Amino acid sequence: MSGHNKWSTIKHKKGAVDAKRGKMFSKIIKEISIAARIGGGDPDGNPRLRTAVNAARAANMPKDNIDRAIKRGTGEIEGVSYEEVVYEGYGPGGVAVLVEALTDNKNRTVAEIRHIFDKYNGNLGESGCVAWMFDKKGLMAISAAKLHEDEVMELALESGAHDVQIEGDTFEITTELGDFEVVRKAVEDKGWKIEMAEITMIPQNTVKLEGKKAEQMLKMMDSLDDHDDLQRVFANFDISEDEMMKISA
Repeated sequence: MSGHNKWSTIKHKKGAVDAKRGKMFSKIIKEISIAARIGGGDPDGNPRLRTAVNAARAANMPKDNIDRAIKRGTGEIEGVSYEEVVYEGYGPGGVAVLVEALTDNKNRTVAEIRHIFDKYNGNLGESGCVAWMFDKKGLMAISAAKLHEDEVMELALESGAHDVQIEGDTFEITTELGDFEVVRKAVEDKGWKIEMAEITMIPQNTVKLEGKKAEQMLKMMDSLDDHDDLQRVFANFDISEDEMMKISA
């Protein structure tokens, strides 16, 4: 299982059975508010907000919660002011780790993130130490049920997608940043179920992990993902399917 593509899929599937819905709502609400603050409260004219609102709907968030989050972002109602921060460092085995957070207290957050890195045999680095290893792309996963690979490949590539891969029971479509919305609309117009769609950071290369380092890496990713201030975590690890089964057992 390599890098961010697999981690996104793992998280999505876990989310369907995860009891931490309140934590997930909190993170989505933060993202909606910051997106509205930066780009305005109209999802049609603000791609980042539209992506956040779509994520909220996919998580069955009530419309009132979405509307309030937008209004907090635009300043129509009072709310906590969050700041965007990015942390970079290394995990077990030298894996590059990139963390995006929204926080109202940077000192508290950086101390807690450093603790997680240290706990799992990693280390927090300087700004820019690993960001160059990732490319910003659009990524969406659609259910493979009742769909043929040739059909998906044709639509995706004709609408401007960069790549299509089969990952278990889903098709993962990768796009350049500027083509993301066009490709998503093409998929939506076909009526295909989009299970996940986001702007992501895809690693240029991967680090193969086995044994204890693989187990530490997955625990580290879970701990980072579970932190209230962290919105997204990217890493360039590569863990085989067999290794994943051993760890799960």
